[in-house]
Amino acid sequence: MRHVAPDRVDALYDIAVIGGGINGCGIARDAAGRGWKVFLCEQGDLASATSSASTKLIHGGLRYLEYYKFRLVREALHEREVLWRIAPHIIRPLRFVLPYHKGLRPAWLLRLGLFLYDRLGGRKLLPPARTLRLRDDPAGAPLKPEFTLGFEYSDCQVDDSRLVVLNARDASIRGAVIATRVRCQRGEREDGLWRLTLKDAISGETTEIRARAVVNAAGPWVGDVLSSTLGVKGAMSPRLVKGSHIVVRRLFAHDRGYIFQNTDGRVFFAIPYERDFTLIGTTDLDYSGDPAAAAVSPEEIEYLCRAANDYLAAPIGKEHMVWSYAGVRALFQDGASEAQAATRDYVLELDAPAVGGALLSVFGGKITTYRKLAESALDLLAPHLPEPARPARWTANAALPGGEFPAQALSALVDALCARYPFLAPDILHRLARAYGAQAAEILGDARSEADLGRNFGGGLFEAEVRRLVENEWARSAEDIIWRRSRLGLRLTPSEIDALAKFLGT
Repeated sequence: MRHVAPDRVDALYDIAVIGGGINGCGIARDAAGRGWKVFLCEQGDLASATSSASTKLIHGGLRYLEYYKFRLVREALHEREVLWRIAPHIIRPLRFVLPYHKGLRPAWLLRLGLFLYDRLGGRKLLPPARTLRLRDDPAGAPLKPEFTLGFEYSDCQVDDSRLVVLNARDASIRGAVIATRVRCQRGEREDGLWRLTLKDAISGETTEIRARAVVNAAGPWVGDVLSSTLGVKGAMSPRLVKGSHIVVRRLFAHDRGYIFQNTDGRVFFAIPYERDFTLIGTTDLDYSGDPAAAAVSPEEIEYLCRAANDYLAAPIGKEHMVWSYAGVRALFQDGASEAQAATRDYVLELDAPAVGGALLSVFGGKITTYRKLAESALDLLAPHLPEPARPARWTANAALPGGEFPAQALSALVDALCARYPFLAPDILHRLARAYGAQAAEILGDARSEADLGRNFGGGLFEAEVRRLVENEWARSAEDIIWRRSRLGLRLTPSEIDALAKFLGT
């Protein structure tokens, strides 16, 4: 799975996907598994934009109930346990505490919302909501004393960028061509097909492929791809909304997250993150400009700290921040007056002329519903493609790479790794299990000491893992490895990161 140069790809594909985020990779995986010939190009690294800048949740979206988005919430709630089952290494259950804030949403409304939340989505494994007396529960310890009543419910936490990579890996295993650092420069319909011109960012070379259908899953660039790359006149433009997060040192000892109400009507999260940290976010601001340039503003940092300090007994400020990130979501233009009210539901726009060359564009969507989005996308495209070898929907019951173990058996997997590799610290083995699941032992192999794993770049990152990421997961730079294949950027020093970059030759 090394870098795929355009001059090594085949000439004709059933589906060409533009965009290597969660939606593009999810569609590529599903399509390849049905037997269609699939090509995916991504101008940068996989998950290098919106899909690695989420709040890291697989959730129904409790606040969407206020906007009567019952279909979206029901679908997302159902997907929580489906995704946990197929990727139990990178997805885990997480209990959330919702403190009752006097003067905001009344307690009866919160109870009603959680009652619906428990019953809309076919919950089977996740525990139900319950009421908490915060003075008697550890979840109340980090909060100001005036917060005495709370509610606890279930959702899941996910390593978002690894979810993207694992979908791409599975697509590749099933025959798809995944070409990173390859930009689609131009596309036009010709003789009932699409002819796409591709440019390789590494070699600078260009080539052409043809495809029976094109999927525009370019995220915040979806409008640009439609109008500039594919020449679609009068193309729809998405509503670009920026969401920002900050990461601070761990704020509480327990393993639950918080969902806090803010006085502006929004909600935000404070979540245990990478064992030693707390993730706080998100904001919702309309955005203009290059999505690649999105960054957390000082005003957003102040907003998140001020909102969190309404609840926290020990206040935080920008001086406590160890990392921040921002991403831009491409939402469907539904006419909502405020960014926070704009729909997170996905909209699929199909342009399929009678002469051939179907075009499907993806607007909106949530990480939680990417698999259902992919199924819906292929349902729309199927009449314009050859009969697939395996037409039935299949992704709900097929584990992603490394997820071939029961959903509640991660601790047993960690214990087995600790027994087999006692020379490695348990924290390192836990991270490997969380990242690679049942395939973690493939990285460690027959190693009997740290020396057998090659160079140690710091933070438990050994040469054996780096080589696997380069060979199997399209990683090329230090940034790819420390921020998207892992979050070791929170732990490695600048000199260690420089050494990794030099090792990779980037």
